[in-house]
Amino acid sequence: MDSITQIVLGAACGEAVLGKKIGNKALLFGAIGGTIPDLDVFIGKLFYGNEIDIMLFHRGFMHSILFSVLGAFLIGWLVFKGYNTGKRKGSTTLKGWILLFFWSLFTHPILDCFTPYGTQLFAPFSNYRVAFNTIAVADPLYTFPFLICMIVLMVFKRNTPKRKKWLTYGIAISSIYMLFTLGNKLYIDSVFKKSLAEKNIEYSRFSSQPSILNNILWYGIAETETTYQVAFYSLFDKSARFSEWKELPKARAISPSNYQDLRDLAWFSNGYFSVEKLSNDNYLYNDLRYPLLKTKEGYVSVFSLELFKENNRLNMKGFKPKVDDFGNAMAELWERMKGI
Repeated sequence: MDSITQIVLGAACGEAVLGKKIGNKALLFGAIGGTIPDLDVFIGKLFYGNEIDIMLFHRGFMHSILFSVLGAFLIGWLVFKGYNTGKRKGSTTLKGWILLFFWSLFTHPILDCFTPYGTQLFAPFSNYRVAFNTIAVADPLYTFPFLICMIVLMVFKRNTPKRKKWLTYGIAISSIYMLFTLGNKLYIDSVFKKSLAEKNIEYSRFSSQPSILNNILWYGIAETETTYQVAFYSLFDKSARFSEWKELPKARAISPSNYQDLRDLAWFSNGYFSVEKLSNDNYLYNDLRYPLLKTKEGYVSVFSLELFKENNRLNMKGFKPKVDDFGNAMAELWERMKGI
């Protein structure tokens, strides 16, 4: 999920493990631990010169269970050695620091698994991307109540029971909301299946995921032999059926069989993608897992990558959403979320 959410969750882990011993400093160290996995965005640039490789490195090994374990021991030991000196000597234990960093590192990829992006939880043993598709990459209803509880918690002294109470509130509220998204996902899938049946659409598979910043407006995509069928459904719609159907061709301006980079991108998109030709050596890659955004020009893919040929490979330009008027797009999303 987004950085703020991971900072808040990491801070909560720090408080749960060492809050009673070091107070608000536990929140700080937990927040740092919760941020570390996403440093792969920058570390990938040290290892790769190709932008596709850099993008695919994100949510890879540094988001795995193995990294959480190894990182907890290494970072926990380093911080313990630095912290356990002078007047602070004996105030904490090595075990406490290892546990703090394990939980802050481990909960990061676990939370990411609930988003559509996908997380290589079992790397390097498997490149399977775990994606439950129950919550958007950024959802304020998950983050803000949790954040408020952590801010209130900081006001109280480390030994007061009120800190534990507010920590419990934050974890409980966010966990209950996450359980709601799981139940909501099961309901949405059932609605999408019924909608596909009523439309007599013969499909091989389908996927559904919430639109950005909410868990009310959902997007469904079904793969047929030659097309992708996409539609929307809001919990506030009068009819419990997906609507605003759009048919997207399986555009393959270049074939994945000819480029390993394109096969890697297809793997990244779980096979829901299209490739359009822009010029002789330039192509537009659309990741169709993510909801289309309504703009003044019509519906566009929010996750589009401009590819170009370079040294017998494909590379891509820096990601830039194909939405010129983001404010208008968000207004359209809000209107659709209110139901039809």
